[in-house]
Amino acid sequence: MKLVEKKYLLPFILVTLCFALWGFANDITNPMVKAFSKIFRMSVTDGTLVQVAFYGGYFCMALPAALFIKRFSYKSGILMGLGLYALGALMFIPARAIGSYYPFLIAYFILTCGLSFLETTANPFILSMGEKETSTRRLNLAQAFNPIGSLLGMWVAMNWIQAKMSPLSTVERATLNDVEFETLKQSDLSVVVGPYAAIGIVLVVIFVLILITKIPSNKLENNGISRALGPSVKRLFANQAYREGVVAQFFYVGAQITCWTFIIQYGTKVFMAEGIAEQTAEIMSQRLNIIAMILFCGSRFLCTWLLKWFKPAKMLAVFASIAIVLTLIVIMVGGRTGLYSLVAVSACMSLMFPTIYGLALKDVGPDTEIGSAGLIMAILGGSLLPPLQAMIIDAGNTALSFIVPAICFVVILVYSINCHKEQNEKY
Repeated sequence: MKLVEKKYLLPFILVTLCFALWGFANDITNPMVKAFSKIFRMSVTDGTLVQVAFYGGYFCMALPAALFIKRFSYKSGILMGLGLYALGALMFIPARAIGSYYPFLIAYFILTCGLSFLETTANPFILSMGEKETSTRRLNLAQAFNPIGSLLGMWVAMNWIQAKMSPLSTVERATLNDVEFETLKQSDLSVVVGPYAAIGIVLVVIFVLILITKIPSNKLENNGISRALGPSVKRLFANQAYREGVVAQFFYVGAQITCWTFIIQYGTKVFMAEGIAEQTAEIMSQRLNIIAMILFCGSRFLCTWLLKWFKPAKMLAVFASIAIVLTLIVIMVGGRTGLYSLVAVSACMSLMFPTIYGLALKDVGPDTEIGSAGLIMAILGGSLLPPLQAMIIDAGNTALSFIVPAICFVVILVYSINCHKEQNEKY
């Protein structure tokens, strides 16, 4: 059984490229919580407004994106997503000229409205490019290229942004007078803006490439079923696997963002406790973050292969259980052991997003576009849960803050068990 039908091979490649593009955006953004906190002399909690704006855009635009796709086509949705992504990235240029924190938050919001369009479009499109039996495996394959973009984003964050920003620590910056602070701020903002301006130009090029490429719309047939919004929502929320899948996806994204955002915070504290300077500790932590993403990427390809023999819900349960154990080690053991356990969590997370997505949409039929929107709106978990963890960090206990992702993995474990029972999968 073919994983991708021949007529969809070129569209599959182009759409999979979009997975890498939003991976870049996600993982160049995670270190910005720490960067903006230093640049504007803010608390960690204030810095997480970057994640609020970033994942808030996902939430707000997912349903409009689904309605747009129903009205037009998958190709139109992808083009709209690329256009908004490029606009948000290029808005970093005027935001730097203004020199205030909030224009950057607006730029992030617009950028992620574009990402919401891309994800709402690309995920169900990939699911539809072949037989239903191979849909979850096919989505895992496409999603495997997402961390490749993430690795590039993390490399740029470490080697362009963190390495080129002023080495002054947060405490040292607090001692600067207004003129010194403003000069330093403008210098650091120039460093931050460069990569976003560059990706904005790349996106314009890719927009033109996809515009001139013929991509089948692949719209689902009605089969006599009303596809109006109201009936679609009613059917979706009568579907237990879908309804609980949205909840599980909310907590998964929250777990992913808390682990990847605060691995730098956690690692910096561990290394500084060993007498290492703050900037060096941050760079060392970012390197571990890249190792975590390499594990995530490799594990996703491995999981795509394993799904040929094992049922998705079974694998999801196993990986969620291991993740719970690893996060408890972070909390209870700490130090380098806890830090390395936190890195290892990424290998467990690799399976989760596409598998939850595939299980939730397995039997929704003509409600796929609206169902996809609900699952993308669940990315709001990446906006709401990091501030909760940041408050625990600001209260002085970074290790304990990882109770937040631990709880998230428990929710995912419960979903995998329920999904197994409902769909009568065999262990």
